[in-house]
Amino acid sequence: MRRRAEINAPTLLILFLILGLAGVTGCGRSGDKSISLDVPRGYVAALELNLDGRRVGFGPFVGYYFKPESPDDLTRLKFVCFNERSFYTRDMPENAKLFEGEAVLTRLADVGRDLPDRDRINPVFFPDSPEEWLKTRPSPQDEFIHFHSCYDAQGPVLVGFWVRHVGTAAFTYDMGGRVDPGSPLYHRVEPGVDKDFARIMEFDRGLRAKR
Repeated sequence: MRRRAEINAPTLLILFLILGLAGVTGCGRSGDKSISLDVPRGYVAALELNLDGRRVGFGPFVGYYFKPESPDDLTRLKFVCFNERSFYTRDMPENAKLFEGEAVLTRLADVGRDLPDRDRINPVFFPDSPEEWLKTRPSPQDEFIHFHSCYDAQGPVLVGFWVRHVGTAAFTYDMGGRVDPGSPLYHRVEPGVDKDFARIMEFDRGLRAKR
């Protein structure tokens, strides 16, 4: 049963981030190699936030690790993204660092729309997203082009993070060979702000949501 989009205050992704899929590597590509995963100190795969007396979760996602910019403030996060299980590209070794960036906590307007909760990660691309939601992007808006929701025990909520990806290497984002150039996820990443990242809002049901 889908729940009404509500909170009293704050195949496709990342396919971003559907857990459990095995990475696929290509023959003769640097993705055939593997290096040790080197998560910086203080970064974690998942966070819990206290919103209006409710506990909500954020993460985990394949290869992503987060750290609050300030220890007592979870509204702004730093993050790093690695090619764990060769999940995102065949061009880079397994566990290579792909992105770093920032994430800003945001509350979306309740527009009377049910939040999708069929799958763990439920994508809504920008053309299908209410304008009221898109207007909440932090500045610069052309760099914060990915949203990922938090969740509670019932599923996705209207609070989540707008994310700004900064490439740390040059590679083709092809979901480990699972998507081709016809996919909105497929694109070329260069060092610097990735303005070609999929313009998508993802609503996360969480790992233990009641159905």
